[in-house]
Amino acid sequence: MTVLLYDINERIATLTINRPERRNSLSGEVIDLMFDKLDVAEHDDDVRVIVITGAGEKAYCSGADLGGGVGGKGTRGYADLLKRILNFPKPTISRVDGYCMAGGMGLMLASDIVIASDRSQYGTPEVNVGLWPSMISALIYRNMLPKQALPMILTGERFGAEKAMQMGFLSEMVPAADLDSAVLKIAQNLAQKSPIGMKLGKASYNAMQSLPLEEALDFLSGELTKVANTQDAAEGIQAFMEKRKPNFTGK
Repeated sequence: MTVLLYDINERIATLTINRPERRNSLSGEVIDLMFDKLDVAEHDDDVRVIVITGAGEKAYCSGADLGGGVGGKGTRGYADLLKRILNFPKPTISRVDGYCMAGGMGLMLASDIVIASDRSQYGTPEVNVGLWPSMISALIYRNMLPKQALPMILTGERFGAEKAMQMGFLSEMVPAADLDSAVLKIAQNLAQKSPIGMKLGKASYNAMQSLPLEEALDFLSGELTKVANTQDAAEGIQAFMEKRKPNFTGK
């Protein structure tokens, strides 16, 4: 049984951590395969959106496999995987159901969009076994207020989807029965957009976050020129004028 499933449908590539008996924990093999499949998806013009999820209903991802060790590329591999997802040139969606703990929260927060079921559970329990969510904390810090973040990390307590939504972790929370349809709806929407427009746009969005406001505005002005000069931009404007759907080619 492969520990990572890869499926393409309607220009949407789904990466499913397939270790339900281990609550879809991250082994070295899973991390290696995620790198491999992300490389495949990036260079496949038929793929325009990535969905990351876990097999079954019990867990999205429970973090590192403490029983078997992270192995493979190890902790350095996990850090690189978070960066790979953060900077991935195509839109990424995390479909979260069940437990999303520790390193699983890192995968979730590295994604562009998070759609979660109302029964999903969250937490950073590393402190309970004498560890610390070191790499994950960089993403937690950027997604919530410090006075919420540090108590969560220090206590290691578990909390539900409603609180995760209030804390800013989730893009959308839906009933478990509606999770797949909610993910499909937004993935199909994204798949219709210009691939080159979103690639350039995501890169500029990530790059400008560390810049002072005036520098960011100057930088983004130049980035807009790049997007405006693409064939997809010309096609999009022409389609708007002709009141038809654009045919984006990613050029």
